[in-house]
Amino acid sequence: MQPYELSLTAAAQEIRARRMSPVELVDSVLDRIEQTEPHLRAYVTVTAEHARRSARRAERELAAGHAAGPLHGIPMGLKDMIDVAGVATTASSRVRESHRARTDSTVAARLTAAGAALLGKTHTHEFAYGLTTPQTRNAWDPGRVAGGSSGGSAVAVAAGAATFALGTDTGGSIRVPAALNGVVGLKPTYDLVPRHGVTSLSWSLDHVGPLARTVQDIAPVLAVLTGHAAGETGDADLTGLRVGVPANYYFDHVDPDVEAAVRQAIARLEALGAHLVDVEIPMTRYIQAVQWGLMVPEATAYHERTLRSVPERYAADVRILLEAGELLPAGDYLRAQRARTLMRRSWLEMLEQVDVIAAPTVPTTAAQADRPTLSWPDGTVESVSDAYVRLCAPADITGVPALSLPVGHDRAGMPIGMQLMGRPLDEAVLLRAGRALERTQPPRLLAPVPGSADAMISH
Repeated sequence: MQPYELSLTAAAQEIRARRMSPVELVDSVLDRIEQTEPHLRAYVTVTAEHARRSARRAERELAAGHAAGPLHGIPMGLKDMIDVAGVATTASSRVRESHRARTDSTVAARLTAAGAALLGKTHTHEFAYGLTTPQTRNAWDPGRVAGGSSGGSAVAVAAGAATFALGTDTGGSIRVPAALNGVVGLKPTYDLVPRHGVTSLSWSLDHVGPLARTVQDIAPVLAVLTGHAAGETGDADLTGLRVGVPANYYFDHVDPDVEAAVRQAIARLEALGAHLVDVEIPMTRYIQAVQWGLMVPEATAYHERTLRSVPERYAADVRILLEAGELLPAGDYLRAQRARTLMRRSWLEMLEQVDVIAAPTVPTTAAQADRPTLSWPDGTVESVSDAYVRLCAPADITGVPALSLPVGHDRAGMPIGMQLMGRPLDEAVLLRAGRALERTQPPRLLAPVPGSADAMISH
């Protein structure tokens, strides 16, 4: 097994036991990036020398007996919305071609202090305003979308081109690409992870969170990002855990392979001791209107100056959305905020009856890159982006934490994701349940990147 094949947890154990050095690990992942980038284009910028300097520093510190923790010497990718001093933050847009961050974002500073080594900045759908990341290819099938907007981060982790990564989530942008590429992604509770130094899409919906290969890998990253222990994930006994199974909304217009895999995963939670409870998802008819009613005007307000001065530098799909935001009345925005308050209150009442809610992350696996819409058996036609945001948006609107983890593959071999959602600040409960479920599954494969052999990832 090559070092790049190791999960974060396994790599940290090897480094701590002195069986592998941070330099070996970083060099291996950089070599992997060289191998995968021509096929996948996960990175905007690769900061190879930056990563090697960090690895050498970590090696010296470890030799001197100064271990900073489980991220010491671990290579990471950061979504190109997250500032690192002296490195470009382009947001994958021509609008930001000449931008260089003067200071680190809070999350980058915390990860650096913990000893993590920056490999580079990963691609996003321009300014995180989309769900496909069109410049990046799916790690399992380059002919399919990567998902967005944190597509580069998810693809890098899935391909072994990063041991972990950070993304942002406004309408599903961590969880969607995590599900489509077969990795784990956590959208934490709103405002739990600092957003200082992170380019905004919609300030009342934006979240920053980690992507990794296993649920177990998420906990140490979350602990560094928040400054608080994320809880133990090793207990496989879920006796007494109340798992809400949606009776409406989350299984409507869902691909049969996705529904079957998610329901099988829910059955495994029950076999581990969890108690299943049917729940009714509240205010579902308002979800799409509230999501767009909040996000569109906030995004337009953020981009007001550059939209007027350099509109031609935006991609057409993003420019159209930004221009549409200028037409939205203030009253509609205020009504969306009021509806969000009512929706959050209803969700908190529902979450008094259960500990977690289990549901599909997205209704279908990765679409073909040239396919703009999905058609359902009842004749409903929906855009790919609307389909991907549909099941993720409620957790962004209400601010509750949501964890996406792989639960199988469809008949074409594409990954299927399930999300666990819980009460605010109950990330530890989601991680415990996710880890218990993860242990019931076979070892996870690295994505079979063209031109490379499949690699086994152990938990």
